Amino acid sequence: MNSHLQATATSSCYIFLAFAAAIFSHTAYGAEFSGYVGGQTRNFFETPLDPQQHSNYLSAVAEPEFFHDWDNGDQNVEVKLFYRKDQYDENRTHGDIRELSWTGVFEDWEVRAGVSKVYWGVTETQHLVDIVNQTDLVENVDAEDKLGQTMLRASTERDWGTLDLFILPGFRERTFAGPEGRPRPNIIIDTDSDAFYDFSRGKDHVDYAARYSHYIDEWEFGLTAFDGVSREPTFFTPTAFDASTGAPTVIVPGYSLITQIGLDGQAFFGDWTWKLEATNTRLRSGDNSGKNSLRATGGFEYTLVGILDSVMDLGFVVEYHYSDKRIYAQTIFDNDLATALRFVLNDAQS
Repeated sequence: MNSHLQATATSSCYIFLAFAAAIFSHTAYGAEFSGYVGGQTRNFFETPLDPQQHSNYLSAVAEPEFFHDWDNGDQNVEVKLFYRKDQYDENRTHGDIRELSWTGVFEDWEVRAGVSKVYWGVTETQHLVDIVNQTDLVENVDAEDKLGQTMLRASTERDWGTLDLFILPGFRERTFAGPEGRPRPNIIIDTDSDAFYDFSRGKDHVDYAARYSHYIDEWEFGLTAFDGVSREPTFFTPTAFDASTGAPTVIVPGYSLITQIGLDGQAFFGDWTWKLEATNTRLRSGDNSGKNSLRATGGFEYTLVGILDSVMDLGFVVEYHYSDKRIYAQTIFDNDLATALRFVLNDAQS
């Protein structure tokens, strides 16, 4: 059931358009204000299976930003707020603090405290090592959008590489589309009820993470470690069932403790870029505590630079996904080949 659950969540064919976007920027008294406001329409070609759903969705979005630095640039404050109002989906109508942090530089170390976002990884179609921030899945099914995470981060860049250390207090649950939202699974994911945690502290758990990165000639690589609450939920069936079919009407997400070691790397050879991400994850709570799981994504991107004697580039992406499914049995990326095209305008004025 769970594998089909995630597959149906992304199988609907639809288009979305952003419109009436306004980008603004203003600097005053050493502070910079910027951001954007805009609108979006999502249009689905297929009739929804659930009569609660719709074929067309309108939404408005705003993301104001504020940045101020002092002490010759050694200290700064950064704020980025987010809010979306959706026409029908009450879960997609949501706000978030993407960034609310202070950063200070002290000799060889940089310290950041507050709410922030961190991106790890190199592959295009799946980000296995990108585990610090929770996915804001109600924003887009590609899992690229992330929620802000409370953190204390210390970083140092030396001749032997870059080291990042994290303390991550407080856990954030993944967002999902509501009953009227699209795309979503056939079975509604109940986010109004309390999620299941198979350990005592739940959302109050403090996580820890670290990353070492370096480069040698054409090679770039990173080693990551994480200990805390998995950002990927499993799903449980509560006591709500359809009287006529006996099938569950809703499912509830649940979260477990994990320890995860990751590797990411890429190599550049002319117009070719080779990429790899791999993780080994060990469950530390629940009935399957102690079980390990291996996952990997790897492939290449070949770029045609300046196609048709223009400034535009065209990239061809091919990546293979592997998972032993010992823990993440619900994943749709278990033995699959993904292909994509990347079209880059390279318009500096856009």
